[in-house]
Amino acid sequence: MSRRKLENKSLSGLLATSLQTQIKTDNFHNFYMLEPKELGRGRCGVVRKCIAKSTGQEYAAKFLKKRRRGQDCKAEILHEVAVLELMKSNPRIVNLHEVYETANEIILVLEYAAGGEIFDLCVPDLDDRIGERDVIRLIRQILEGLCCLHENNIVHLDLKPQNILLSSLNPLGDVKIVDFGMSRKLENASELRQIMGTTEYLAPEILNYDPITTATDMWNIGVISYMLLTQESPFVGADNQETYLNISQVNVDYSEETFSSVSQPAKDFIQKLLIKNPEERPTAEACLSHLWLQQGEFILLCSPEETFSSSLMPGHTTKCSEERSVKSSCNGTCSNKEDKENIPEDSSTVSKRFRFDDSLQYPQDFMTDFVC
Repeated sequence: MSRRKLENKSLSGLLATSLQTQIKTDNFHNFYMLEPKELGRGRCGVVRKCIAKSTGQEYAAKFLKKRRRGQDCKAEILHEVAVLELMKSNPRIVNLHEVYETANEIILVLEYAAGGEIFDLCVPDLDDRIGERDVIRLIRQILEGLCCLHENNIVHLDLKPQNILLSSLNPLGDVKIVDFGMSRKLENASELRQIMGTTEYLAPEILNYDPITTATDMWNIGVISYMLLTQESPFVGADNQETYLNISQVNVDYSEETFSSVSQPAKDFIQKLLIKNPEERPTAEACLSHLWLQQGEFILLCSPEETFSSSLMPGHTTKCSEERSVKSSCNGTCSNKEDKENIPEDSSTVSKRFRFDDSLQYPQDFMTDFVC
């Protein structure tokens, strides 16, 4: 067993901190039994369900290769461990249980989220489709986790329905945010500029190689909300070039046909997030004060005229919001119980409305190849 120090001299945005988690060099298989079926396989490794031999407890084991494409990725893996340590008290962030290291891999033993990805709730024509009231609860929980990340100057940079898991599916459980492999620490003295993420979720500033801020994650909240409510991906095109164009021009379908079963406050919420200028997007904390997220049943009490004038900024009230004032903040979201993970991977085509490519990581690969 050993404690490790992260080195981030050449990789901007990686946490440089002494890890509290003991990295074990014991044989992982002596303590856990792996199930044959993979939970998922992604760019950087594989995730499989495992069971602790001593307790019978279920976990998700994330096997990460220390070298990928000839590059040493250990510092990035340990950065992910450091982020999970920092977020260990937040119930919306997956819980890290143990870490093992072999000659070629680092194994993260994570909380097992039995409900799977919320992406399964976004696919059209499935029985698992949920109502708007449930979407409100899920988005609130995602924002609670994001609040804590952003308070610690951490940006996730790969928020998507495949990286939001559920503790259970039936009944619909709680949110667990996973996969912090692309997350970065925002430094006060330097700007973070990186081309990374999953194609159809990329924010305009990433495509333009502009500075990354916490507002980059907020773009993804808008995309996730759109998908949960409409079962469509807002920017996906016939190919990558069309997808990039849709994002850069913010070509979003807000038609009556697409939003026929979506409330006006929900539409207003999305429109305030899917804005090209990052400085105009509300923060995670401000989003929690939006009328749409105040209460699940609240939307039924307001007329379209009243709800359309809703604001993301705290302190703004309407006739409806005065009748039901709910104070929303991040209080308590950064100190609570623990959680776990079962990581999603790159998705292949599910329908003509969804097309997920591998994630971008290096500027030289932009527009051509997707690597990890």
